[in-house]
Amino acid sequence: MNKSVSVKVYHGYGHTHNLVVYGHVFKRKAKTKQVYSNNLFVNIVHLLKLFILKPYAFVEVRLQFFDQVVYNKTEGDGFFKFEWKARHDVPAGWHFVKVEVVDKDGTVLSAGEGKVYVPHITQYAFISDVDDTVMISHSATIGRRLRELFIKNPHTRKTFPDAATHYQQLALSHTDANQPNPFFYVSSSEWNLYDYLVETFRFNKLPNGAFLLNTLKRWKDLVRTGKTGHEGKLLRVMRILDAFPNQKFVFFGDNSQQDPTIYSTIVEKYPKNIEAVYIRNIRPEKELETKQLLKKVEDKGVSACLFNNSEEAIEHSKSIGLIR
Repeated sequence: MNKSVSVKVYHGYGHTHNLVVYGHVFKRKAKTKQVYSNNLFVNIVHLLKLFILKPYAFVEVRLQFFDQVVYNKTEGDGFFKFEWKARHDVPAGWHFVKVEVVDKDGTVLSAGEGKVYVPHITQYAFISDVDDTVMISHSATIGRRLRELFIKNPHTRKTFPDAATHYQQLALSHTDANQPNPFFYVSSSEWNLYDYLVETFRFNKLPNGAFLLNTLKRWKDLVRTGKTGHEGKLLRVMRILDAFPNQKFVFFGDNSQQDPTIYSTIVEKYPKNIEAVYIRNIRPEKELETKQLLKKVEDKGVSACLFNNSEEAIEHSKSIGLIR
């Protein structure tokens, strides 16, 4: 094994006929073991390390899933994506995958493990934005957003009151604890922040799920974090819907940026696949515009809720029978 090469495998998702796993290969990656400190300097140094990396471009990667082996190559930024069909029926739940980096001679340079989630076909599925929907981020103003990122660590980042309670109830909506509904967290934040977000969500007791983030950024682009175009977000949401044509989806977002537009666009195309759309009212000055977009959603027979706090959203979920 080459110690300077590392493989990062993110939680994947799918069903027997369409499984997807993403990841990155790095030639050099700063050590990123988080120390949960209230020291501003410690937090800044850790965050900078997440953006100091050297991707390994166009190298062969090999995925092992049960008795299957699938080959691919990384892209220019070290990103890889495996999409494959399982040879045998895959039971619902989490399943391990292994990804190896292989040089031209067939030598394994490094390996990483990940998990892929196969949901139960009868369930709901939830797609949620992250910044300013679940986690207080001030993403509309770059200075305040960077301040949140730099000053806080995953154990001090604040989530909105009762957001975790709502999501926990939804995870068990019309199912039981052994078969939770799947959650997909789609964010404009970059893959650099994957571990940071996973730990923030775990610490705040939000349901486990698959994160779908944005292209890696290098340290010199740090000031533009979370500011990538929203076309990518629309595509990521559409891919999830395409992967689960039999599932009923519920969307969560906020009106600080483009979520109402993205979600109403999807409802136009897939009204039968969407159960409800929830938008957190972060920008009161955009309330009227948001209501107009949600009216379009309701006109398609899809339930919609613009809420100021999670208690209102919980009441709405009860009123439409999503939770008891």
